[in-house]
Amino acid sequence: MAFDFKKEYKEFYMPKNKPEIVTVPPANYIAVGGKGDPNEVDGTYQKAVRILYAIAYTLKMSYKGSYKIDGFFEYVVPPLEGFWWQDNIKGVDYSDKRSFNWTSVIRLPDFIKKSDFDWAVTEASKKKKSDCSLAEFLTIDEGICVQMMHIGSYDDEPATLAMMDEYLKDNGYENDLSNSRLHHEIYLSDPRKTERSKLKTVIRHPVKRVK
Repeated sequence: MAFDFKKEYKEFYMPKNKPEIVTVPPANYIAVGGKGDPNEVDGTYQKAVRILYAIAYTLKMSYKGSYKIDGFFEYVVPPLEGFWWQDNIKGVDYSDKRSFNWTSVIRLPDFIKKSDFDWAVTEASKKKKSDCSLAEFLTIDEGICVQMMHIGSYDDEPATLAMMDEYLKDNGYENDLSNSRLHHEIYLSDPRKTERSKLKTVIRHPVKRVK
């Protein structure tokens, strides 16, 4: 059976719908950064997502071709994730999506090295006849965070964030958002196939102890 990150690391991908503190270890990702409204049809964000999946599936299916990755085992491509921020704004202003900066990512298995990633970028560009060179191999170490499952529309996330903030206040933590520690979302539902009220999204914020 193929390795499934969501099942093997439930504490990071399948949290409860109430806040909890977790320590997230470093992981490697395929990453594409950009700016603008993620809902723009065929916009920068949607193009970035296509690049991510092109590379992710090239790596996943590599065992069927001549390129061999050391230590490879079959796995399920992990869910799409995103790190979000806005210039000169603390937190997130959902009413101004055009001002979003984002880094969209898909996690990589630990056996995939930078050289394997570079091969996949070239291979995906040839197969899809599209330039995938915007992608980078990125290591992210999130550390101590608060997270919970948000169920519903992305526009309703402020209510979930308020619950997280209240939990931090009651438990001696505070948000630690910065240029290097960002608002993080993990998308467990396909918005093209799921009702807005049933969308499942992991929301995660970096935190620190109150001094």
